[in-house]
Amino acid sequence: MELFSNILILILLVSLSGVVVKLLPFQVPLPLMQIALGCILAAFNFYVEFDPELFLVLFIPPLLFADGRNTNVKEFVHYGREIVGLALVLVIITVVVLGYLLYWILPNVSLAAALALAAVLSPTDAVALSGIVGKGNIEKNKMEIIEGEALMNDASGLVCLKFAILIAIGQMEFNLFNISLSFFFVALGGLATGFLVTFIYTKVLRKINNLTAQEPAIQIVLLFLLPFAVYLIAEHVGFSGILAAVSAGMTVNQSGIMRNAPLNIRLQSDSTWSMLTFVFNGFVFTLLGIQLPSIIKNTYLENQRDASIEMWEMVVIVVFVYMALMGTRFLWLWLMRRLSNARLKRPLIFANYSTRDLAVSTFAGVRGAITLAGVLSIPVMIEGRYELIFIATGVILFSLICAAFVLPVLLSGKVILDNNENDREAMYAKGLMAEEAIASLEKMQENLQANTAQKLDSEIVKEVSSRVIGSLRRRTGLKNQEEKSLEAENLERRLRLVAIGAERSALYQMKAKKEISDETFERLNYDLVLYEAMLAEDN
Repeated sequence: MELFSNILILILLVSLSGVVVKLLPFQVPLPLMQIALGCILAAFNFYVEFDPELFLVLFIPPLLFADGRNTNVKEFVHYGREIVGLALVLVIITVVVLGYLLYWILPNVSLAAALALAAVLSPTDAVALSGIVGKGNIEKNKMEIIEGEALMNDASGLVCLKFAILIAIGQMEFNLFNISLSFFFVALGGLATGFLVTFIYTKVLRKINNLTAQEPAIQIVLLFLLPFAVYLIAEHVGFSGILAAVSAGMTVNQSGIMRNAPLNIRLQSDSTWSMLTFVFNGFVFTLLGIQLPSIIKNTYLENQRDASIEMWEMVVIVVFVYMALMGTRFLWLWLMRRLSNARLKRPLIFANYSTRDLAVSTFAGVRGAITLAGVLSIPVMIEGRYELIFIATGVILFSLICAAFVLPVLLSGKVILDNNENDREAMYAKGLMAEEAIASLEKMQENLQANTAQKLDSEIVKEVSSRVIGSLRRRTGLKNQEEKSLEAENLERRLRLVAIGAERSALYQMKAKKEISDETFERLNYDLVLYEAMLAEDN
């Protein structure tokens, strides 16, 4: 019963964090607010005990799967070289450089444990970044690289963590060549497992969709189980479950299983995954806030037992580690820009980066949920665990705070989005789509009028066809950016939404007067919801 109550309290706190952020007169990043609320909860002696390994399995697969689903695969491939440079090469550089640096400055921490901490500090968090700068405040191409990097370095960083933990607990020897081979074997195996399992899974899910088209909850629950299934299968056979979850999300995205699903399933699936992603991310940061007082206390007690390092030195180490992370990231971005201009036949996008762009991309590398989940999964048996957690927690907080202050300054005065160009492109596309639809409908009208077997009244066919085609013809003018056509389309949508509101009001009145049954009310109200959603999607 206590566990159930704790879960309900956490869900309530995560939900309230979004409300509190909106009510404040000044902007506070959502992750920082969730951490602060967690600290407040801890002040009332609220504490959650959890298994570190269970924590990793519970939170990481669905979060990475959701990120994979939302990834634009075409853009991901287009910026593949840039993403690999940041998500793989930079991660390896960070693990090696920062790992040996931590081993040098932390006297009671083994090399493997230092490498483990460096591994969990290497992933960046694009979700936390969006909570700081907002949507659309960083150029689209830069944000796509940052999001692609965050997706893949989550996986590469956690794979490195796995090897470091195995070395730290004595289940694996430190051999750079063998570790490198194992890394690529485990990584490629994880990607392949995620793809194969998801490919088979989606084939089965399509069959289930045909049988349960009116029961979207079944398909959504089955899809929700997929990231856990691929993670556990990959881990069982010795591959990376993290990369399997990423691969599964991207495969589902490409399979089109949800894109081609009925509208009610798509709407419920999108809203369900949006809610789950929000709650899971919020859980991680809120748990960080709850754990923060005990992390500080345990680190202090451990430092009292070990006189080789003081508490104030730990704080200095946090700042030093963060500066080392940012410095390594900036130097690598600068080096890629330099190499791209001097050596590559097809330059990387970094070739066009100014110094300010490099600084934005550097401070955009905030640490967040994956770093916390990774460091809390470090086994208790590893010596200096509380110091490692303290440093990782401090770097997360410091990166969020620095980004919240520095990024708005770096981005000020920049014109990020050309909305007029986007609107023109959308209008042109709608015009071509309408022309294709009109041609198809005119052909269908001729077939219906010529087909005497269906016995359709020709006047009805003509009237309905004219009404639909007339609505589409207004869109054809959008190619030429005719404002009246756009106004007519928006007015039609507004009128239809007003009509839906009136219909819903009448429906509720009939239900109140008991003129219709509850079953009829639910069916007709659901139809109105779907129609309203279609109009909203069209907008």
